Amino acid sequence: MLRQSSLVRLLPAALAFAGVVAVGGCRQDMHDQPKYIPLRPSDFFADGRSARPPVEGTVARGQLRDDVHLYTGMIDGKPAETFPFPVTREVLERGRQRFNAICAPCHSRLGDGNGIIVQRGYRRPESFHTDRLRKAAVGYYFDVMTRGFGAMPDYAPQVTPQDRWAIAAYIRALQFSQRATLDDVPAAERKWLEQTRGEGMTPAPEVPQPPQTGGGTR
Repeated sequence: MLRQSSLVRLLPAALAFAGVVAVGGCRQDMHDQPKYIPLRPSDFFADGRSARPPVEGTVARGQLRDDVHLYTGMIDGKPAETFPFPVTREVLERGRQRFNAICAPCHSRLGDGNGIIVQRGYRRPESFHTDRLRKAAVGYYFDVMTRGFGAMPDYAPQVTPQDRWAIAAYIRALQFSQRATLDDVPAAERKWLEQTRGEGMTPAPEVPQPPQTGGGTR
């Protein structure tokens, strides 16, 4: 057995050996990698850029957008007459909220084109209640919101496709509300309406309902 004095003499040598092994294992390969940080130039490629463009046809996750009706408002190259999903009360509520927040400053909450910005000098948009726009396909409104028209800029970056359709649905409701008659009221509610009118009250529905329902809305 080694005596204690022998162990004391071997300790410095052992520590030195351990130090050599440790230094040898601390290589800089992982730190000094042959890599490029974002936007760093490179003389290896002809365009001088180190970052390479995506392969042609590459689609980012969640952005396939293969539903032409939903994402363009078009069917066979023409503005769609139908909605790409059922128009429910929730859709109209969402459309009303988005319309009042984004569209009403120019178009007004009635859609007559007399919004607060127009009153302060901005170019007045056409009223949604003209014959031309009442007859326009819902896909037309989606396309204008997507690409802009005249003095109106595009709102694609600010408004999602689903919300653009919801706004188009609410515009239809606004148009219907300004031309609605007593005959358009369901029979079950007409009697109550006539009674309230006779009492000098004017009922105001929370959200005007369009005359059509379901995914095939026209």
